[in-house]
Amino acid sequence: MQLYNKLSAKEREALLEEAGEDRLTLSFYAYAKIGNPELFRNHLFIAWDQMDVLGRIYVAHEGINAQLSVPAKRFNEFKEFIDNIYFLENVRLNIAIEHDIKSFLKLKVKVRKKIVADGLNDETFDVTNKGVHVDAAKFNELIRDPNTVLVDMRNHYESEIGHFQGAITPDVDTFRDSLPIIEEDLKDYKEDKNLVMYCTGGIRCEKASAYYKHRGFKNVFQLEGGIIEYTRQVEKQKLENKFIGKNFVFDHRRAERITEDVIAQCHQCGKACDTHVNCANEACHLLFIQCEKCAQKMNNCCSDNCKEIAALPYEKQKELRKGKGASNKIFKKGRSQVLKFKQ
Repeated sequence: MQLYNKLSAKEREALLEEAGEDRLTLSFYAYAKIGNPELFRNHLFIAWDQMDVLGRIYVAHEGINAQLSVPAKRFNEFKEFIDNIYFLENVRLNIAIEHDIKSFLKLKVKVRKKIVADGLNDETFDVTNKGVHVDAAKFNELIRDPNTVLVDMRNHYESEIGHFQGAITPDVDTFRDSLPIIEEDLKDYKEDKNLVMYCTGGIRCEKASAYYKHRGFKNVFQLEGGIIEYTRQVEKQKLENKFIGKNFVFDHRRAERITEDVIAQCHQCGKACDTHVNCANEACHLLFIQCEKCAQKMNNCCSDNCKEIAALPYEKQKELRKGKGASNKIFKKGRSQVLKFKQ
């Protein structure tokens, strides 16, 4: 029985292009007590592999976090399948604003200790005592209130290209880094301010809201469905859109454009730009913002050194990487001494 991918990303990409069929990019999450995550993981992989579902899914004792690409013609079949799982029945599906048949190229279902790396000990507080979920209309009302503190629960490379107007955007690399920093910065507002949080699809706020209530914040709110659902509701209900720029996403699209505002800059020349790329040197793979002019000048690389390596024959590049662990720069998204406009 096949429980893992047998096709490479390139082979899958060729098949997707050949098929040319519409696909839907979507995400969902659910906190639930899963007794045997490995068994549940295998159940999902077998079923979704047969449906030609692709994506990145994390399963843990605490629940599931899924980002997927589903064949449009099989969406109803997919929806019926998850509705037959008791804790996923009618779960909110965050359907992407922009779709790409190659948003994901493999099906990866992994068992993790947690569905989001938050660094918290869940035994020390009630994770079900969450903040108040609000829709787009209520969210807009709240953030107009001068008694509200609006916080972006995402990382620096996400908020850099797009965020809500007036939001606090912590300069952090990971979600777990943001939790103590935000608490310290807002410690004087625990009793009398509205703490309103948002993230991409809602999962980070789900845990953060319970944690901050545990830490003494009295009025805690979170944007239901995150930026993705907010954008959908704003368009459908003709509400004022308070988000500017792009919404960073964790698939091959890298971002969805929400407004035409470009609020970031090329990390190499400083020109207005909000296009994330990965360095063409596979030994580096640094995520950074690069304009078209710099991409052409640097051959899609982040530095002259990487440019030289990427120009070598592929076998030579493989030889240079042999025996070396993955570069730490892979995990330092958008931060490198070689980037003049983003240190």
